[in-house]
Amino acid sequence: MDLLLWRHAEAEEGTPDLGRKLTARGEKQAKQMAEWLKTHGPKHLRILVSPAVRTQQTAKALGLPFETTASLAPSADVSALLVAVGWPDGAEFCKTSGKPGSAVVVIGHQPALGRVASLLLAGEEADWTIKKGAIWWFSNRVRRGETQTVLRAVIPPDFGR
Repeated sequence: MDLLLWRHAEAEEGTPDLGRKLTARGEKQAKQMAEWLKTHGPKHLRILVSPAVRTQQTAKALGLPFETTASLAPSADVSALLVAVGWPDGAEFCKTSGKPGSAVVVIGHQPALGRVASLLLAGEEADWTIKKGAIWWFSNRVRRGETQTVLRAVIPPDFGR
């Protein structure tokens, strides 16, 4: 299974938080990352998006259908995010939706995305930062009976400029 964490692109300041829109720079970042993802990312993506306007706008840059998921809102926690995507856990990998070839993109927020990244790579939650507009791509696989998480790519929004 592949999991791509995509932090929303640059957004304007203000309140209410869920209503904040992308800036002009953020719209450009979202388009650049969407093009990279369409060219280099896995095919047949399931796309899960926070209900915040800025994440919805980021998702729309892909031009693909997506699901709005309340559990990915700015206040999301790691366990809710992993449950929402169906990320496999240890021995459950072989029994759950973590089938080889499946891919989920989560378009969400800090600090949840950074905490998920730290949990997957270091085995514990920590306050890691994922840059606005960036994508972190993880794969989960089983080798010799052991479940492994592999970081496949970290792509910043200014990549390829």
